[in-house]
Amino acid sequence: MSEYKIFANHAHVFPKGSKDNAQLENLKDLMEKCGIEGAVCFAPFNHQTERVGITINQNKWLYEEIKNEKNLIGFGTINFDIGSIQNQVKEIKELGFKGIKIHPAAQEVKVDGRELFEVYAEAEKQGLFVSFHTGLHWHRIRDYSMLLFDEVAYNFPNLKFSMEHVGGYSFFKEALLVMNNNERKGNNIYAGLTSISMEEDALGNLRQGAWSLTDDDLCTLIHQTGEKNSIFGLDFPYKNVEYTKNAIERIKNLPITEDARKGILGENLKAVLNL
Repeated sequence: MSEYKIFANHAHVFPKGSKDNAQLENLKDLMEKCGIEGAVCFAPFNHQTERVGITINQNKWLYEEIKNEKNLIGFGTINFDIGSIQNQVKEIKELGFKGIKIHPAAQEVKVDGRELFEVYAEAEKQGLFVSFHTGLHWHRIRDYSMLLFDEVAYNFPNLKFSMEHVGGYSFFKEALLVMNNNERKGNNIYAGLTSISMEEDALGNLRQGAWSLTDDDLCTLIHQTGEKNSIFGLDFPYKNVEYTKNAIERIKNLPITEDARKGILGENLKAVLNL
């Protein structure tokens, strides 16, 4: 197989003191060990730093962290506690970031609610990509049900976004439905292949965990949605070097075309972010 220039989505970066082994130097170490050339970095959510007594403008903090790292691209986050949502999105664009990370369950905002519709409207206007956490996350399911993402696509037809984890085990088919339902509108929805590896049960057999997708699921995804709408993600720091290496090898060994592999491992993400 040919060499791959891996450009990955979905790396959470934290300030010192907020989470162990989750700083920029830890990410760079993982990238070097896994042969990853570049990555998208997410700013922390305000609740992640405030609970340990660190109060920052999370987007300006990330900008300062990665401003000299040519192979790292920033995505901002929204602090829903302070309002001024439109201005926060504008600031993300002004910082030179390419997108926004939204976690509806962790941030306790409804996918089709007023606050997020403000985010989508301004992100669409500013040409910012949105990466959503999708799938189980111990919050009221009606707030982050997969079918709500069809409402996002319907109301904001020019907004490009990824459904990270592709809904996981429980919601994979609904995520696929949303992608297929909007295919004729311009292929603006991306499947984030992040933390989807199989798990071992007590007897060492491979089983599907809450976010696991099978190889057959992934091949079906490519078959139904095409080769240009799936992107590989790290879920750093929640996944380590060994996990990441295995996830990359899995993509390389899927029974799909070479163009599809290259797209998943970097070319699709670069294209949608205009890199």
